[in-house]
Amino acid sequence: MGKQKKIYTRSLLLFFTAMIILACQSEEAPPNIIFILTDDQGFGDLGIYGANDIATPNLDQLAKEGAYFTSYYATQPVCSASRASIMTGCYSDRIGIHNAYGPGAKVGINPEETTMAELLKERGYATGIFGKWHLGDAPKFQPRKHGFDEFYGILFSNDMWPKHPQQGTVFNFPDLYLYENETPIQLLEDQTFLTGALTDRAIDFIQRNKRKPFFVYLPHPQPHVPLFASKAFQNTQERGLYGDVISEIDASVGRIWETLKKEGLDQNTIIIYTSDNGPWLSYGGHSGSPGIFREGKGTNWEGGHRVPGIVHYPKKIAPKTRIDVPAMGIDWLPTLAEFTESRLPEKKIDGASLVPLLTGASNEAPHENFFFYYRTNELHAVRHKNWKLYVPHTYRSLNGRMGTNDGNPIPYEMNTIETPALFDLQNDPEEIQDVAAVHPEIVDKITKIADSIRGVLGDRLTGIKGNEVRPVGRID
Repeated sequence: MGKQKKIYTRSLLLFFTAMIILACQSEEAPPNIIFILTDDQGFGDLGIYGANDIATPNLDQLAKEGAYFTSYYATQPVCSASRASIMTGCYSDRIGIHNAYGPGAKVGINPEETTMAELLKERGYATGIFGKWHLGDAPKFQPRKHGFDEFYGILFSNDMWPKHPQQGTVFNFPDLYLYENETPIQLLEDQTFLTGALTDRAIDFIQRNKRKPFFVYLPHPQPHVPLFASKAFQNTQERGLYGDVISEIDASVGRIWETLKKEGLDQNTIIIYTSDNGPWLSYGGHSGSPGIFREGKGTNWEGGHRVPGIVHYPKKIAPKTRIDVPAMGIDWLPTLAEFTESRLPEKKIDGASLVPLLTGASNEAPHENFFFYYRTNELHAVRHKNWKLYVPHTYRSLNGRMGTNDGNPIPYEMNTIETPALFDLQNDPEEIQDVAAVHPEIVDKITKIADSIRGVLGDRLTGIKGNEVRPVGRID
């Protein structure tokens, strides 16, 4: 009897062990994530978005095999604010981040916010950032304090260095360093190697972490001026140096995609590609193209916000998925939370998941209203369905002048919108015809919507401060 009992017990143990192993094997592995963010890239700078003077075969193919947005908005038309919204799922005004931080800034992303990296790290992801951070350069604001295991890159924009064309007259920037985690490892005087080096590091991270879920955040400093392309890509594109830079970024995407295929990871990896805002038009031939859209970086016209948005995820997204309804940078965090079954932040966020749109379960925009802020908490515009209303404010413009082709900026002029201006984006995406006088009822409706968000996020132009602001800078 004793021997039979032992055999029975061992058989039972083996059975349950096999069931546990089988359950583990059948459980779907969380998807890997690669989030590629470019700097100041315009809507019209990829073949899939109409560019015919820059070859972007990898990104075009990525879009064709996945999804691409025709009405995706960077949350703000400026670096730090836009990046903050991606990382937190919040309008940057909610969390007190405005404009673009310079070296030695006394402010940065608050430790109490949950970043995309922290959300995924809690789910068991390895997390690495390779590129430009720009959410504060003081030690407590740096990437490894906010959920990243590794950092290799720069802490602010690549033009914040002594070689800036306005150094000594407008700016007094210190030296720019390349960082490895918290340690400056190289004085940057020539950036031609940087796109390739960041790609190398991202690939190395993928290969080292291929047996567990990983999150690669690759925020390229390019094509922000000053422009740099490595020797192999110089003088290869009809668009000139700017085209060369985009071509190298496209090749970087190709290298990463090929690595995923080689490692058998491509089917279960989400690749996102977008830009932090539109092109910096005062740099002329050294800036990108907004395509058909009006104005560029530093304005809330469509050209300042509307940028490429590509998502590739073979397991869940069908090829040739074109999404024409609007979405915004605040939506990436909840989207990745749903795809990875991660827990959303406890604090209020503004974004909504794009999973229904990406998977074809819905063709409805994630929000009825999109709010366009700039500078230190100035509400400039509201998109309501296909209508976009501009409230009175000033904005910068070249007013038809063309920038130079030598990497030196020309000055903007300041224009004023004195009364609300209304545009029908369905029939007038170029924002040529102000139809406010024809549709006063729409103006009144969206003005009420603008007033409602002022009561939440505030508006410096009207003197409305919004809800009580906590000492940490968040508005709930």
